[in-house]
Amino acid sequence: MLRTRVISGIVLGAVSIVTIGMGGYLLYIPLLIIAIIGMFEFYRAMGVQGETVTLLEGCGYLSAILYFVAMRLDFERYGMLTMLLCLLAILAVYVISYPGYQIAQVMTVFFGFVYVAVFLSFIYLLRELPGGLVFELLLFFSSWGSDTCAYFAGMRFGKHHMTPELSPKKTWEGALGGLAGAAVLGGITALVTRAPLLSFILVSLLCSIVSMIGDLAASAVKRNVGIKDYGNLIPGHGGILDRFDSVIFVAPFLYVLVTVII
Repeated sequence: MLRTRVISGIVLGAVSIVTIGMGGYLLYIPLLIIAIIGMFEFYRAMGVQGETVTLLEGCGYLSAILYFVAMRLDFERYGMLTMLLCLLAILAVYVISYPGYQIAQVMTVFFGFVYVAVFLSFIYLLRELPGGLVFELLLFFSSWGSDTCAYFAGMRFGKHHMTPELSPKKTWEGALGGLAGAAVLGGITALVTRAPLLSFILVSLLCSIVSMIGDLAASAVKRNVGIKDYGNLIPGHGGILDRFDSVIFVAPFLYVLVTVII
């Protein structure tokens, strides 16, 4: 299991390096595909999806596509407007199809659109910033890097469980290892790129905390609906959302921090 997880992680890391390194459409298109797959996994887990794609679910996928188009054109000008229009469209489907859908399904579809598609889009938005490649390093170091350090620190030193009922394997020692790993990786990034050292370490620590919260939140959702993984697309990791659960939260948070602190 560990071997499969490591091999899959290496392959996924290599693909990420190529797409993020090249940027542009080579990052934009895969992110849109990942967003659609992630929404599919989320809707299936939440019970929105039936035997066929419903009108409401299809509206969620269409919202993601329209939002990505608007983001590519001009995020600051069209991003929020498109999100509001997508909410209006989802509500319109709810009204026209009444009583075909429950309000819980409507809110789930819109939440899935924002949680997966909109949040993932910040990976692309970070790359488009001046010096974006460096910020992408911070993103993945403070999420995947922090997660890896926490995993091995927890295996070696873990004794005190954080949330036994939610995630029995996660420990406070592992969390501290994740924070330390994120800080070190952030510091190395700053030194190599000649960026502000203290700012990079601080941002990495904050993002590492957000990453852990995002990971635990995803675990809570899965436990609420009674599933182990969102999918099995990535061997040893589960589905798209199982691998990107922390990145999804960190990306928009880091985007804001970059504009405020760095």
